[in-house]
Amino acid sequence: MRKIMFLLASLILGASVAQAKVVGEEVSYTADGVTMKGFLAYDRDIKGKRPGVLVVHEWWGNNEFTRKRALQLAGMGYTALAVDMYGDGKTADHPDDAGKFADEVSKNMPVGKARFLAAMKRLAKHRTVAPGQIAAIGYSFGGGVVLNMAREGVGVKGVASFYGNLAPVAEPAQKGKMKAKVAVFTGEDDPAIPKEQVEAFGKEMEAAGVDLRLVSYPGVKHSFTNPAADEIGKKFNLPLAYNAAADKDSWSQLSDFLEDMFGKRP
Repeated sequence: MRKIMFLLASLILGASVAQAKVVGEEVSYTADGVTMKGFLAYDRDIKGKRPGVLVVHEWWGNNEFTRKRALQLAGMGYTALAVDMYGDGKTADHPDDAGKFADEVSKNMPVGKARFLAAMKRLAKHRTVAPGQIAAIGYSFGGGVVLNMAREGVGVKGVASFYGNLAPVAEPAQKGKMKAKVAVFTGEDDPAIPKEQVEAFGKEMEAAGVDLRLVSYPGVKHSFTNPAADEIGKKFNLPLAYNAAADKDSWSQLSDFLEDMFGKRP
């Protein structure tokens, strides 16, 4: 197993974790016979067990952006696993390929659920992870994944979606089945997640009795946390735009959301 040592600096990752010693490991696990290639990160200097956080990628696959988020979470005192939902670590550089990969999972709930649960199991068995203390966050495609896994009652304590699709793939949330706390961060100018979808989601969560934190940022578009969004949007004529203020605020609120569930990290 390859190990890479990372010295996190606030200049690089935008977090006050300059002294954190974070280990990043390439990890493999299987789901229904398919090899999944993830990236696991944790602070080697923290003693004892801690909560784990799954990080589910955008439709581009488990790329550098997702792994940086795992490193940030590790610097905050969590053990984080950047999840592979496509198999064999596949990533896409073109929207046509990304859409194909995403549809293969989004339109087949048993496959998506099996891959998510395999990642959850891989994270849970790591020596640094406290039993039963796992949350999940996701971006765009990944945001929809974590919300639908929460609807399925997979056993995570909470999920956070960043500009993910809010409509249920299968059954809507059911009271007593969807037990995870939920945080959603979306942009009001995101055509992929229109106002009507946001309103319907709020009503769905209310009917299911879900503890919900819903934040919609005025003037903000899709992929607002990804610094590469402007370049990608221009290259492929997609309505994507990075927004530094929304990125910073949503990450701060995520930190609060996780601390509310797990307590303040060392």
